[in-house]
Amino acid sequence: MPWVAIVCAAIMWIILLFLFNKETAPEPVTVDPAVVANISREYPTIGKSVYASAGCVGCHGAEGQGGVGPKLAGDEKILTDPVYVHSVIVNGKGAMPAFGEQLKENEVYAVANYVLNSWGNKIPELLTPATVAEGQTKIDPAVLKNRSRFVPEDIKLPEIFLATFIMVLLTYGLIGLYSVWAEGTELHPGIHKVRASPIAMLSMITTLGLTLLFSVLFARQMVIDYAGWGASEPVMPNVTAEGFYAAMIILLLALATGLYKKYFMDGEVLVEDASGEFPW
Repeated sequence: MPWVAIVCAAIMWIILLFLFNKETAPEPVTVDPAVVANISREYPTIGKSVYASAGCVGCHGAEGQGGVGPKLAGDEKILTDPVYVHSVIVNGKGAMPAFGEQLKENEVYAVANYVLNSWGNKIPELLTPATVAEGQTKIDPAVLKNRSRFVPEDIKLPEIFLATFIMVLLTYGLIGLYSVWAEGTELHPGIHKVRASPIAMLSMITTLGLTLLFSVLFARQMVIDYAGWGASEPVMPNVTAEGFYAAMIILLLALATGLYKKYFMDGEVLVEDASGEFPW
């Protein structure tokens, strides 16, 4: 039964991954010919107007020199990846809010191209919906950000139910396997004295050493992420590394507990007297 529970949990985990992937997949881009035709005509005027009226000037400076927000003039990152500019304008990043619902589609492309073709910036071809559509055939940064979280945004009831049931099944299965490993399948009445072998002692020392190592790595990663988040140009915290280190600490502590019970802790098994006038 423990293995049945673990296999069922694995199947449900696959279903859960499909649900999360559906939630985080980028929305398809509709290529409007009218928008494409107007981009080259609109971006020098509308783009400049939106840059001023939407509040971009206050953070990035009138000449893209930077300020509260990062410098845009001469930024090689945005020049080599223009789709990134579109993604940040639409979805936001760090302290920068999302403008996807505030700006019209033509305004988004106008201000993006204004940034990409001003203050010395110049891209070979203007950013268009076709360019964005091509970029989304790759892995979308928003998808990667969402997948790196332990709990994705906008989690819904089916995901909550599946995740909870998976944890119950895994817990039941692992406890069952641990019970068979630590205590066997038969009860032997009496007091059982345990004497640890050199291999068991080495395993315990290694497990505790690794626990200490991952604790240090976790604390170090938290300090790095906190400093990055508070920098003048905020950097997204490495949630994947934080989660990995925390999970390893918990798993290693559980392994140390299991090793202690198996090889270091004396046990006592009691059974009731089965004789009596009632068959049960």
